[in-house]
Amino acid sequence: MYIKVCYDFLAHLKIIKNASEHTIRNYSIDLNDFKDFWENEILSLKDPEEKPFKICYQTSYEKRVSEKDHLLDLKNCSRLTLRKYLAFLKEKNASSRTIARRLSALRSLFKYASVKKHIEASPAEEMETPKIEKKIPCTLSYDEILKLFNQPDTRTLLGFRDRVIMELFYSSGLRVSELVSLNREDFDYKNLLLKLKGKGKKERIVPITKNAADWILAYLNHSERYEEVDGHLKENDPEAIFLNRLGTRLTPRSVDRNFDRYLMMSSLAGKVTPHTIRHTIATHWLENGMDLKTIQALLGHSCLTTTTIYTHVSIDLKKAVYDEAHPRA
Repeated sequence: MYIKVCYDFLAHLKIIKNASEHTIRNYSIDLNDFKDFWENEILSLKDPEEKPFKICYQTSYEKRVSEKDHLLDLKNCSRLTLRKYLAFLKEKNASSRTIARRLSALRSLFKYASVKKHIEASPAEEMETPKIEKKIPCTLSYDEILKLFNQPDTRTLLGFRDRVIMELFYSSGLRVSELVSLNREDFDYKNLLLKLKGKGKKERIVPITKNAADWILAYLNHSERYEEVDGHLKENDPEAIFLNRLGTRLTPRSVDRNFDRYLMMSSLAGKVTPHTIRHTIATHWLENGMDLKTIQALLGHSCLTTTTIYTHVSIDLKKAVYDEAHPRA
């Protein structure tokens, strides 16, 4: 019953709530983790020779029925079961952030199950969520940005593409998912604007710098984009802006993998990801006088609280606020 309700819940998220594939994938991970705990630690159903059944949001329940599902009766899942699960996660040294996310996923699932009358009440209600320590985002200096941006070999089409991506990240603070979903029709060179599809498929229009726009235009008009040369195929997706080696739309995983490679080449310390550049440009905007409301709109944050984290990042901003507020002698 648990697995069947999970599939219905994930379908609800996709169809009714219009959740992104990234969100649904994360829910799948969380719900699978609890399923494994329930089967192995509570019901002792673990079979060392059996491959664990996994809830996959891309596959229908009917095609992957688990014989054990009738044993995972939601009505038998009590608050005590959930407490044992949270204790199990702590014993496994899971972070507070991971534990909070797992509990949030279960809380949403049980709320859905309650509305659908599968259970009378949710056992996750009023369970205390672990306190999450706010992490200060990692940012780069302007010199480090230049060092990273100089890594792609712009003499090749794929290297040129990666430099364009970096320029665009620093120009407008895009998320990876927003970047790879960009189509030609979303790029307005004349007015220096981009139309983005953000979280929850919400659309917003953001400005880009003339420099970034010139890089995009040069990439779209690059002669090798329409040829099979240097280990890549010609354009096979006329709508997408950013293409992979096969000439089809670039994926988020490919972008992350490329950034890992350029990080090693640049010898920069720490973990630099595309999101690091998003944090960096937001901090630089703030240091140069842009107000939080504008930054919130540019980044597509639904809550201003998310944007205020950048006030904790900027040492220059803290010093400026201190100097402004300190009494003059």
